[in-house]
Amino acid sequence: MPLFITSLNSGSNGNCYYVGNEREAVLIDAGISCRETETRMRRLGLSMETVKAIFVSHEHSDHIRGISQLAKKYQFPVFITPGTLRSSGLSELRLPIQPLRGHEPVWIGELCITAFPKLHDAADPHSFLITCLDTRVGVFTDIGSPCTQLIDHFSQCHAAFLEANYDEQMLERGRYPYYLKHRIRGGKGHLSNQQALHLLRTHKPAFMSHLLLAHVSKENNCPNLIRELFTPHMESTELIVASRFEETPVYQIDAPRVIRSVA
Repeated sequence: MPLFITSLNSGSNGNCYYVGNEREAVLIDAGISCRETETRMRRLGLSMETVKAIFVSHEHSDHIRGISQLAKKYQFPVFITPGTLRSSGLSELRLPIQPLRGHEPVWIGELCITAFPKLHDAADPHSFLITCLDTRVGVFTDIGSPCTQLIDHFSQCHAAFLEANYDEQMLERGRYPYYLKHRIRGGKGHLSNQQALHLLRTHKPAFMSHLLLAHVSKENNCPNLIRELFTPHMESTELIVASRFEETPVYQIDAPRVIRSVA
């Protein structure tokens, strides 16, 4: 069964990723307003009735800003780890909270969502692998460095949202103060273009059909630079640079069919 994916917004001004099949879907983070989420989904021909839950990666405001409005209006369950919940302030808002734990699959209809820990400067940050039958999609952003768990999950994906936050030279020469530069590149901040490219070149499976590069810095990166850097290494995988200003198209992700000979 295919999965349908889109980035509704990606960047420090708000992050929200949609993954679903024809009957049910989930939002990974909700860092833009309820109204903007509704508007962008409507433009894409997606229905809010299909969304069944919100999964929270960590407590930073660009990932949770829209959760309260969305969860209250639509009564979406919010899956969040206890550590992230304590640090987010969401526990005070009487939302339909559901506990989330790393490596424990959560089933939403035929969707299976599995969280796993990542390296980021937050209370209890997690990335996600979403599967439907044999089709696998990863959401891998806000990562300080590519740990073995990220590598293992990335190498299984038919499509992935992967952070390519900053160009190392642009960050070094840019106007950010030293402490912020250190936070970004210090191992628990964000992935650089070169780190993401190395992951792609060494661990991208041959069957990956789409790669959406995400959480691109406005100050320290450039979409054209990313395309120039990554395109020679994509082979048959389609490259998309997710925008901080608008939604991407909806992409259909299908696991390749394996044809077995009959003796």
